[in-house]
Amino acid sequence: MEKQLHLNLLASRPPMAGGFQSGSKMKMGPGRKRDFSPLPWSQYFETMEDVEVENENGKDIFRIYCSGAHGPVLLLLHGGGHSALSWAVFTAVICSRINCRVVAMDLRAHGDTKVKNPDDLSADTMAKDIGKVVEALYGENPPPIMIIGHSMGGAIAVHTAAANHIPSLLGLCVIDVVEGTAMDALNSMQNFLRSRPKTFKSLENAIEWSVKSGQIRNTESARVSMGGQVKKCEQSTSSPGVSNSIGEGIIEEEEDEEAEEESNKKRMKEDDQEVKSLSFLCSIYGCACEFVYLKRSVCFLQIKKESIFTWRVELSKTEKYWEGWFRGLSALFLTCPAPKLLLLAGVDRLDKDLTIGQMQGKFQMQVLPQCGHAVHEDAPEKVADALATFMVRHKFTEFKEGYLC
Repeated sequence: MEKQLHLNLLASRPPMAGGFQSGSKMKMGPGRKRDFSPLPWSQYFETMEDVEVENENGKDIFRIYCSGAHGPVLLLLHGGGHSALSWAVFTAVICSRINCRVVAMDLRAHGDTKVKNPDDLSADTMAKDIGKVVEALYGENPPPIMIIGHSMGGAIAVHTAAANHIPSLLGLCVIDVVEGTAMDALNSMQNFLRSRPKTFKSLENAIEWSVKSGQIRNTESARVSMGGQVKKCEQSTSSPGVSNSIGEGIIEEEEDEEAEEESNKKRMKEDDQEVKSLSFLCSIYGCACEFVYLKRSVCFLQIKKESIFTWRVELSKTEKYWEGWFRGLSALFLTCPAPKLLLLAGVDRLDKDLTIGQMQGKFQMQVLPQCGHAVHEDAPEKVADALATFMVRHKFTEFKEGYLC
């Protein structure tokens, strides 16, 4: 299961005003339940915008979230099935540590990004997307950029750096993705994906599942990031004679004034029976209903569609691209001339090529134990500390005044 979760093919502390502390267990008194309500992106990022880029078939629109006004840009790439919101808590923490700007983007076919060809998730296409977004944001003279990627996003970060799509690249940080382990895990990924729930009755239910299943071990991060993994869809129960698309049904009994005058009691009795019949109808169809009486003789039945949540990305359909993301990744990573940082959840992730490269000092590595695969969500403070120390050591930036490392 660890290898299955490791791929995450999909798949702390925010501003002090937020009042939350991540990376620590929530303390609850007797009878109190854990809070799985969603948190807004605006609690962690300063701005959200859509970036248009030209392609052969028209325009693609990439959703990005930003924070910070000065210093190098940290370009954050999420794992498969996730979204830029997976970096929310990390962003709040890193911006409190060092002088930097953060740009977290929803990759092609993920989150709220809209592209003309969402089925093309090849490493080459996604790497080109990164370059186009950077060009759209900064023109021909982009600021110094540190590219940071998790899982699939880490693989795309390596491909982007290797293809020189970011001419102002400062450094490269890859989080918990290693070619050897990733390739070994591919055979079991479909089984893992089939084991996940297909739908959730609410966003809160999805958040609760993500935490209790161990996909995201940090409740605060799950509360802000799961909204980027699932989407709301509507369905009405299918039953003979009832349309799936029914939104509001009106059952109306024409008003007969003479009959009303003659037998109000009879009419009330009939109305009561009609309500019972409608209630029975609803119990069969599983609908949520509201009865609204506008006149004594008119009964409106509103049949509401049930809102459920499902995954934004059908990861099982992206299988043909998995090998292209990861095969040859270690060699590409090692040949990248920029300073490199590899953050892992366990030393067992390291393959032979990277072990040799690490011994030769070709990159810096740090293991963050007691984390799941979503390292930057489970332990955003530890990841931020490691990255901040790396960037300051290489003189890419400086610690913020008053911050004690």
